[in-house]
Amino acid sequence: MRRIAVLAALPLLATIALAGCGGSSSSSASSAVTVTGGFGKSPVVKIPSEKAADKLKVTTLVRGSGQALSKTDAFVGNFAIYLWSGSSHKLLQSTFKTGTPTLFSGQLLPGLETALVGQKMGSRVVAVIPPADGFGKSGDPQAGIKPTDTLVFVVDMLHDFGPKASVSGQQASAGKGLPTVTDTTGAAPTVKIPSGKAPTALVSKTLIKGTGPAVAQGDTVVVQYTGVNWRTGQVFDASWKHGTNGEPFGFTIGASPSQVITGWDKGLAGQTVGSRILLVVPPADGYGKTGNAQAGIKGTDDLVFVVDILGTFNAHSAAS
Repeated sequence: MRRIAVLAALPLLATIALAGCGGSSSSSASSAVTVTGGFGKSPVVKIPSEKAADKLKVTTLVRGSGQALSKTDAFVGNFAIYLWSGSSHKLLQSTFKTGTPTLFSGQLLPGLETALVGQKMGSRVVAVIPPADGFGKSGDPQAGIKPTDTLVFVVDMLHDFGPKASVSGQQASAGKGLPTVTDTTGAAPTVKIPSGKAPTALVSKTLIKGTGPAVAQGDTVVVQYTGVNWRTGQVFDASWKHGTNGEPFGFTIGASPSQVITGWDKGLAGQTVGSRILLVVPPADGYGKTGNAQAGIKGTDDLVFVVDILGTFNAHSAAS
């Protein structure tokens, strides 16, 4: 399963060695950053034409009433990121403008983690993050962030997901000739590959039917998944094993360029939130003739995925 390439457009993750967290400050230039606009709307951000302070500044503009974010949770939110360099600034990216919320998961930048953990869903949070609480002395050259640059985040928090989030309900049999899936609530399901050859065409089988909204093209979809190689019967990837406690996976369905293999774009479209879907993916809808050597997948391998659809979000999604 291919993960979303976020580095250039979304500098949220602590992918390098970072300095420790700083305390918040209500003084100096950082407190002069102003943000206006309602929750869910594109914010209007004004940053002063002077050098930023060297202290972390966190402001909760809207206090939500939903679940509080824990350190091990992932959440879906909208964000705008500004680069504050010296006395100038510029917008790096805004999901308010693209209309595609994103999943915040894994280890965040220290300043962003400090700003968001404990905040309730439905909150709008502004974080002015100095280098010591961001990318540290190395910066992030690939994203154009220098070691002296400050980052300004505006984040609207929509919905949180625990590390072991899964769907629930009576599971149906996949049927003759298809893998057997054993349900384990709150943990990765086990998948047993049958004897015989895999189907030659893409299979999308509903094992648990959810009652939520349908997955539509362009939606941000949050899932848990297990991937098994039909040839070997072995798990080659699973969101349940990502990070320390397992992490849900988020992607935009039908994106161009695609963020997932074709079998996912085809097999999950139209399925409903709360569903568990069995996908049997032939090479043409998977990794093609080249396979994926890193995952031990040959160009002739058929792949099996069990996907729990936890949520789907778009530009019109409200906090919950």
